[in-house]
Amino acid sequence: MTAARKIASNRANARSSSGPKTFNGKARSARNALRFGITLPVLSDPVLAPEVAVLARQIAGADPASEIEELAFRIAEAEIDLRRARGLRHALISRALFDADYDSRANQRKKVRTALRIVRRCSRGENVPEGDVKFLFAKLERPDRFATVLTEIAQLPALDRYERRALSRRKRAIRNFDAAKESMARLNASTEE
Repeated sequence: MTAARKIASNRANARSSSGPKTFNGKARSARNALRFGITLPVLSDPVLAPEVAVLARQIAGADPASEIEELAFRIAEAEIDLRRARGLRHALISRALFDADYDSRANQRKKVRTALRIVRRCSRGENVPEGDVKFLFAKLERPDRFATVLTEIAQLPALDRYERRALSRRKRAIRNFDAAKESMARLNASTEE
């Protein structure tokens, strides 16, 4: 059994960690889902909605039953969501890879400390080590930049989660679509006999 002191402590912690309290904090928190716009439903995007409809028609085939059409629509929505997540990941990685000045956060912090050290030495009239100046202007080579980009883009784990959810939704929708097509085929076969 949990001690009364532990329960009181848990309740106090829960009260103090219930989200932002200030107006600015609440406003910032409310915009979290809009960071990429990827969490918005596909059909709310006027550019993607027609794309979903075209793909659903291709999946459902000519003159489908309403149930088949609805299931094809779900597959198309999940597929477009998947394409959005993959496209956004590609854009983030490409932008970082083609940025010649891209650097890791750790290196950026080291460069700031080095720059401050150089400023202090200059203000005291001391010589600045050549290695410090070289480090300050050093850029990551392409292979190192690639590895850094993949490990440091903070949005990649969120995109991975979103992609996994879209894959799961698509897989479930395909299963339901196949089952409905099969049951309709069996029903048609039994009425023909």
